[in-house]
Amino acid sequence: MKIAHLILAHKNSRQLGRLLGALAHPDVTCYVHLDRKTDAAPFLWLANRSRVHFTRTRNAITWGGYSQTRNTVECLGEILTRDPACEFINVLSGQDYPLAPPDRALAFLAGRRGESFLATEPPGGPWWQANHGRLSRYHLTEYAFPGRYLVQQALNALLPARRLPLAGPLYGGPTCSWSTLARPAARYLVDFLADHADLRRFAHLTWGSDEFLLPTVLLNSPLAATVSNDSLRYIDWRAGGATPKLLTSDDLPELLGCGKLWARKFDIHHDATVLDSLDVLALGRPQEHSAGPPLFSS
Repeated sequence: MKIAHLILAHKNSRQLGRLLGALAHPDVTCYVHLDRKTDAAPFLWLANRSRVHFTRTRNAITWGGYSQTRNTVECLGEILTRDPACEFINVLSGQDYPLAPPDRALAFLAGRRGESFLATEPPGGPWWQANHGRLSRYHLTEYAFPGRYLVQQALNALLPARRLPLAGPLYGGPTCSWSTLARPAARYLVDFLADHADLRRFAHLTWGSDEFLLPTVLLNSPLAATVSNDSLRYIDWRAGGATPKLLTSDDLPELLGCGKLWARKFDIHHDATVLDSLDVLALGRPQEHSAGPPLFSS
């Protein structure tokens, strides 16, 4: 069985090199999307790695904008075309890291063929009560003109609340950007968004659509029964705020005991020793002493 990792990266080529090394396996192919705003030069050395490809799709991503969702869908479509043998596409960020050796992840997925893994909050639950404005209000996140926020405020004062042009319950949650999709689910999402221009137009004026749009499409589809409410990831949101906690060596007991396949997020400039420990204790690898040529330190 073969899987593809879609890795969304925008900084730190050395850390990305470590991640690619930890994921390496004959039945694994990694596709790296590098944000178009990022200088590609410090990352070019990674293109020489076996079974590592940079996506031909290369978009500029706006945090919280629809460009995040659109880019993921476009990359899924590219991988489906380029890699007809892969049975799963696993969406990671460049700041993720595995908690199990590739063989174990492959064995787990081989036993769950056709199943997708995506953690969502219950429809109408606390997360949705706090975040419903993401789609009911107008958001000009993808625009950068002077007075943008005044225009946004006026639109929301003058126009009625927006409604997603999609029947069925709403699904979403803070981990929904990161999922493991069986090939049929990835194919369904790509085709559905291609066929529904009204949904694309609506989503362009939302905020944080990466955390609700694709889950809502998939869990209102004929494939809903194949989706497990489990991200297979350890992510610590206990610190509050819009981003998860940076994981350090202090988090090793939880990381080693959680039973998940991947975790996020890490930063080697904040704490690199946690990855050294995971290499030895979780992956059975020697500690990584050099993740890239000295020329590239970004």
